[in-house]
Amino acid sequence: MASFCLHLAAAALFLVTTLSLISPSNSATCTSQTFTNNRPYSFCNDLPSLNSYLHWTYDQAKSTLSIAFIAPPARPNGWVSWAINPTSTGMVGSQALVAFRDAKGAMTVKTYNITAYGPLTESKVWYNVQESSAEFSGGVIRLFATVVLPQQGKTTVNHVWQVGPSVTAGIPAKHDFQPANLNAKGSLDLLRGQSTAAVGGNSRTKRRNVHGILNVVSWGIMFPVGIIIARYVRTFPSADPVWFYLHVSCQVSAYSIGVAGWGTGLKLGSESKAVTYSGHRNIGISLFALATVQIFALLLRPNKDHKYRFYWNIYHHGLGYVILVLGIINVFKGFNILQPEHKWRHAYIIVIAVLGGIAVFLEAITWVIVLRRKKSDKSTKPYDGYNNGHGRQEHLAP
Repeated sequence: MASFCLHLAAAALFLVTTLSLISPSNSATCTSQTFTNNRPYSFCNDLPSLNSYLHWTYDQAKSTLSIAFIAPPARPNGWVSWAINPTSTGMVGSQALVAFRDAKGAMTVKTYNITAYGPLTESKVWYNVQESSAEFSGGVIRLFATVVLPQQGKTTVNHVWQVGPSVTAGIPAKHDFQPANLNAKGSLDLLRGQSTAAVGGNSRTKRRNVHGILNVVSWGIMFPVGIIIARYVRTFPSADPVWFYLHVSCQVSAYSIGVAGWGTGLKLGSESKAVTYSGHRNIGISLFALATVQIFALLLRPNKDHKYRFYWNIYHHGLGYVILVLGIINVFKGFNILQPEHKWRHAYIIVIAVLGGIAVFLEAITWVIVLRRKKSDKSTKPYDGYNNGHGRQEHLAP
């Protein structure tokens, strides 16, 4: 029985992955992008976060770098930025180009020397900007610039990119601190055309992905499947007691995977004390506590004819549905935090929709079976009355 649910978990993961591959994605690739005036660039990269892209040409002899940075702003009136950090790998110390719409509604590009986390002040930067411009169309901002790098001969630079929600009085507002924002940095090889994620960021991203997959499979898929088995398969007399063992093995397997996902979440939280997701964390703690109580409730399960079995059923079923709802809600909260490609959210929505459709279909089938069974029992049950006009039927002995 346990192997059935382990195979079910593998099938669920395979289904989500397959659907993600066939689900439509809003993202394009940099090679398919074109620009006004047919601006040519030697290289392009699909950057690993914030749905952004970078095109560039580097003239080593003149130490000039021409770039086109493309990204959707966090909101329609927001900003996008691309920067070089000559001293570190993060935001502090970066020399930024920021594109946004000015007070007159025209697109503008300004430079900022980011020395600390705080309000930005326009200033000169480490490199010389020969030309810069920006345009907004199709929901994305395109930032164009040609800069002269002071360190001639250096062909690898640390770059940082970012998007923000708004601009107030010409000052870009603070960006979000979601994982996608925090991971928007890397190393750029100007001659080889390669952009790699910053050291440490990629491993954290992998741990976040593992955390997400474990919790989607457990709380988001296997627990609902176990509830479907308990509610509908038990209706068929031939499935007794197989349905019970299937239900228990599914929920225990889901709980084990969920605890692993919960543990990875705690680890991730301890590594990023400055950034907390209170709602997601609190629901996760509640799920772990409720599911633990639910699992141990098996040890207190009364016999079918016990006088407390009715109350145990109410408690067990009610708690199960609470876990079901909280689990699905927290999966979507996790999507909002991780901000994966849209196809992953679409794939999960398809899986939940399929499970919901199966539940609706089985609900109708089981109601028909139950009503027919009651009608059959009523027609065969002796009653106090005339038996087809042949006389009065005696009461059954108690």
